[in-house]
Amino acid sequence: MSNGFVPVPAVIDEIIVETPTIKTFVLKPAEPIPFRAGQFVQLEVPGLGEAPFTPSSSPFETDTMEITILKTGLVTNRLHELEAGERLGIRGPFGKGYPIPKLDGQTVLVIGGGVGLAPLRSLLYHLFGEPDCCDRVTIKYGARNPAEMCFKRQHEGWSARQGVDFTPTIDRPAEGWDGHVGLVTTLLDDLDLDRSKTYAVSCGPEVMLRFVTWKLLDVGFPPDRIYLSMNRNMSCGMGICGRCNVGPYYLCKDGPDMCYADIQDIPYALG
Repeated sequence: MSNGFVPVPAVIDEIIVETPTIKTFVLKPAEPIPFRAGQFVQLEVPGLGEAPFTPSSSPFETDTMEITILKTGLVTNRLHELEAGERLGIRGPFGKGYPIPKLDGQTVLVIGGGVGLAPLRSLLYHLFGEPDCCDRVTIKYGARNPAEMCFKRQHEGWSARQGVDFTPTIDRPAEGWDGHVGLVTTLLDDLDLDRSKTYAVSCGPEVMLRFVTWKLLDVGFPPDRIYLSMNRNMSCGMGICGRCNVGPYYLCKDGPDMCYADIQDIPYALG
């Protein structure tokens, strides 16, 4: 990144409809944009503004970048109206990303909710791309209903990988669904995992992160083995505007993937 204030022009190469409210934009930037899994970028809609998103694509692929977006506000609504061939801007990447070196030889418990699986997919690509990086990957994923599940086309492939298990759940019973029913926290009961050799990484709505953290603590995870993707109020990306601070930390610089041990004593860190 030569200048964090100047976006790199990018063209929308393809748009993949994930759910009625979620689309994945495959972007072709004018120059490669290397990033680490968990880092985020500011995506600019010319003439309207920008918003922060964490790439959902492989960090090993820099010629294109995939960003998965939930239709939820001014910028995201406009993005969902765009078509292939239109131009955007990408500023970044920013943040530290996931603690990849700590995962070496460990089990990784991935917990996602809704579109929160998008940043975690980048982490999965990294872990799958370096199979000797970790010992085992356990994926727990929750959505409101089957229609709102992200990346359904990949779930079977993830489950089929050696050393990987994938368990989805929906909040309430739905016609045609024969899988687990209940909040994603209910998948954390009776985990067959050694807490001393497992890192838990979670991304989703803030209320989900709060309850996931409490559940992980309740089932024996130490605070220093819990990482939370806290994509909150990130604007400048460089710790200048101060909007994303949590205690002494700036999520755009020190995160957005924060170790719970670092924020557990900060009032309202999890909302």
